[in-house]
Amino acid sequence: MQNKGAIRIFAVLLALICVYQLMFTFKANQVEKAAKTFAKGDKQKEQIYLDSMSSEVVYNLLGIRKYTFKEVKALELGLGLDLQGGMNVTLEVSVVDLVKSLSNFSKDSTFTAAIRMAKEKQKNSQEDFVTLFGKSFEEISPNGKLASIFNTLDLKDKVKYNSTNAEVLDVLKKETKVAIDNSFNIIRTRIDRFGVAQPNIQQLQTAGRILVELPGVDDPKRVRKLLQGTANLEFWETYDNSEVYPYLAQANQKIAEILSIKTQPSVAAVDTTKKAETTNNSLLNELDKNAKTDATGVDKNADAKKQFPLFSILQPHSTPQGQLYPGAAVGTAQWKDTATINSYLKMDQVKALMPRNLAFKWTAKAVDKEEKFFTLVAIKVTGRDGRAPLEGDVITDARQDYSDMGSRPEVSMTMNSEGAKVWARLTKDNVGKSIAIVLDGYVRSYPNVNGEITGGRSSITGLESVEEAKDLANILKSGKMPAPAVIIAEDVVGPSLGQEAITSGFWSFGIAFLLVLGYMLFFYSRKAGMAANVALIVNVFFLIGVLASIGAVLTLPGIAGIVLTMGMAVDANVLIYERIEDEMLAGKSVRLAVFDGYNAAYSAIIDGQVTTLLTGIVLYVFGSGPIRGFATTLIIGIVTSLFTSIFITRLIFERQLAKNKDITFTTKNTKNWLRYVQIPFIEKRKIFYSISGVLIVISLISFVVRGFDKGIDFKGGRTYVVRFDKDVRVDDIKSALAPIFNSTPDVKTYGNANQVRITTGYKIEENTADVDNQVEELLYQGLKKANYIGDVSADTFSKVNLQSTQKVGPTISDKLTKDAILAVLFSLVLIFIYIVVRFRDWQYGLGGIVSLAHDAIITMGAFSVLYGFLPFSLEIDQSFIAAVLTVIGYSINDTVIIYDRIREYRHLYPKRGLAETMDHAMNSTLRRTFSTSLTVLIVLFAIFFFGGTSIKGFTFALLIGIGVGTYSSVFNAAPIVYDTIMKTRGKNKA
Repeated sequence: MQNKGAIRIFAVLLALICVYQLMFTFKANQVEKAAKTFAKGDKQKEQIYLDSMSSEVVYNLLGIRKYTFKEVKALELGLGLDLQGGMNVTLEVSVVDLVKSLSNFSKDSTFTAAIRMAKEKQKNSQEDFVTLFGKSFEEISPNGKLASIFNTLDLKDKVKYNSTNAEVLDVLKKETKVAIDNSFNIIRTRIDRFGVAQPNIQQLQTAGRILVELPGVDDPKRVRKLLQGTANLEFWETYDNSEVYPYLAQANQKIAEILSIKTQPSVAAVDTTKKAETTNNSLLNELDKNAKTDATGVDKNADAKKQFPLFSILQPHSTPQGQLYPGAAVGTAQWKDTATINSYLKMDQVKALMPRNLAFKWTAKAVDKEEKFFTLVAIKVTGRDGRAPLEGDVITDARQDYSDMGSRPEVSMTMNSEGAKVWARLTKDNVGKSIAIVLDGYVRSYPNVNGEITGGRSSITGLESVEEAKDLANILKSGKMPAPAVIIAEDVVGPSLGQEAITSGFWSFGIAFLLVLGYMLFFYSRKAGMAANVALIVNVFFLIGVLASIGAVLTLPGIAGIVLTMGMAVDANVLIYERIEDEMLAGKSVRLAVFDGYNAAYSAIIDGQVTTLLTGIVLYVFGSGPIRGFATTLIIGIVTSLFTSIFITRLIFERQLAKNKDITFTTKNTKNWLRYVQIPFIEKRKIFYSISGVLIVISLISFVVRGFDKGIDFKGGRTYVVRFDKDVRVDDIKSALAPIFNSTPDVKTYGNANQVRITTGYKIEENTADVDNQVEELLYQGLKKANYIGDVSADTFSKVNLQSTQKVGPTISDKLTKDAILAVLFSLVLIFIYIVVRFRDWQYGLGGIVSLAHDAIITMGAFSVLYGFLPFSLEIDQSFIAAVLTVIGYSINDTVIIYDRIREYRHLYPKRGLAETMDHAMNSTLRRTFSTSLTVLIVLFAIFFFGGTSIKGFTFALLIGIGVGTYSSVFNAAPIVYDTIMKTRGKNKA
């Protein structure tokens, strides 16, 4: 082997780099272990210990460079959320709201219709919203001018009255890009101040989407509030409760009248003017009297709801005796009734009764510990444009502080000079009244003004915890978001589930590793097997070291990728060993056989690994999250396995040969295994075609009849993994939650019988900031009401029982579906082109593609036929698509090696018949096919049984696919090449 010195130097340097990178992980683990020992289970003490070590030097690199614990932690091999717990969120900046804002909230009918149409189109399109809006506007009004809508004060220098629609759209695209970049920077600032170790924040390819990964986070509600808050701060004057109550009383009567007409059209309308003259106290007393229950309590409650539809769900802010409290609060209601109250107050007939400058806003915080009741506050809209007299853009600083008594946390704010003037005037004009401080549409506090406040200082009170105050100050200090950002996809993994994933992942890795090492020793003798095992160990070391060097994150699919890479890495050694054996059987010396064997194996090794590499690249390009982690591991593993299999083993053998040591490549038990078989593959091809045909027909029928168990990746929805104290029945959980979600959710056992996976599409198309918390609250209430979780609080349920949550919005699921289809098609096209170029015959490409389509259809057919019958999930999701692409890569690897031997034999034996040549080539590769397939299947079985619940479906797909792929490579691919060549010859002769 030439350049042995250079290879040795490269291997040593690579090893040193890997040791250097992995030392960061080793040192970080040392400190964290010491922290656990010190804390003895106390999480707070553990965190204090780690904080104290932050600036301490823990790694001294040969006296050249010293690293603190903080630096070491930043450079360690990170664990994915599925291994350590945490939150993965995809945010989408609402370009819809941004476009509306740029139009100065135009009421133009064409504009509003175009907005609605573009929003509908966006559900099934990956084009940006501005482009869809432009197309929609042109459809509705072909001769309409966007300049007349967007020639606003803010855009006066960019949009002229005579600007073309194309020019206006170009301006809108530039403005949205700037806004998205600003939103990204604001979110990054918020996360940096949030204090999460190793957060990952990046803009995605789709415009307006931002990925945020927060390892170790265990409070999803807090994160949702932090990420989705726009920091739209407003200071409003208010009405007093006594001023608003008469209008609410009239509204109550008008609503009763409207509802009565809807249910009983024949009933005459009631004179609301006369009824409005009822005094405040008498109406309150009547409401209280009707609400009391007795023997006929049900009827009286029903009658009260008909007579007082508003006040039956909105409790007026008054004493038990009916005296109205002073202040801006006008009533209290349960959270589940707030939407109904909003709809009542938005009725045109009701709005006509109210003053034009009266508006209502709910408080952000509940008034009770169980967070069920919220307060309605009366806002006075004094400005002509409907904007608040003072907004958050005047805030120059915000910080967490404490009230005068020092007991309650609050947020202190400082304003600029202009804001200080307005604030002084506002407080002076409202002495004795309340001023509502509103953030993102919800009232954070509404303090009573005792006197004029100068100097531009104000505060937000009524906060429950220091964390809430810090987050609120963080949001305000980071700045106002140009447009709202909503969560369209999220994945939350609890720490206990993450720890279980680590345990199961490393168990599968260890068992698979030992099985592969044992097989190589058994099949290829002690010396040759040991050389392959050394190469395998070095390969895993290099693979993990490179992952650490590039800052990759290790995920559970990533561990599966490492384990699978081990099985596939054996393939190169098997190819080399089999070729060396062939040379030795031809009578060559061991030294010459090693030399020729390596040279003969290069072509097949490179062709096989390149095709697998292509599918790995496609997986990386089209995948996301854990799937991209799997692809990264697979790609690096292929490169490192090529290096170790070709060069490390060769160095070992040449060193042994230099010492004149005898080397054998088989054992007595395996020497003749599958070596002299003569199976007539070509002659029997129609039998194999028939078997494949039957399986494909069964699969296609199942596609039509049963379909697939689609995961939320492809249909959208929310998934919750909930763990209970005792075993539960899925049908009982379904029955308990069906009335809560207005439809029966999909409930499956997830691992043990005390853990279930609940999937629902309830409110998945809603994009309000609080919808995720609302659905989670409904899940909690439904399970608590059915007595499945006992008397635990919502916070305990979220942190203990709720093991993981996942959300995929409709636009995300649509993109994932298209990406999955493109990934499969693109990989097939790439492989076809590569095979045609390498083998210079389109028939080889056709045989390979037909074989791969066969593998994909039957693997999908197995999932279609078997879902619902096996005790684990067979959902079609991103992981399944990754498995199909991996199968494609493995199967074509197998096929290409057979093709390579056919090409070689056709060159060596040009006078033989094509069928004889192909049979000879296929039989000669059976030993290699057997060893490679067996080692890969051994590895997959280890992952399947020990790798954990979350990747069981993924591994099952690989098991089916690898088995079917091996079959098609041997029994379908080459026979198809034979048939097409013979038909082409026949046509040419004709």
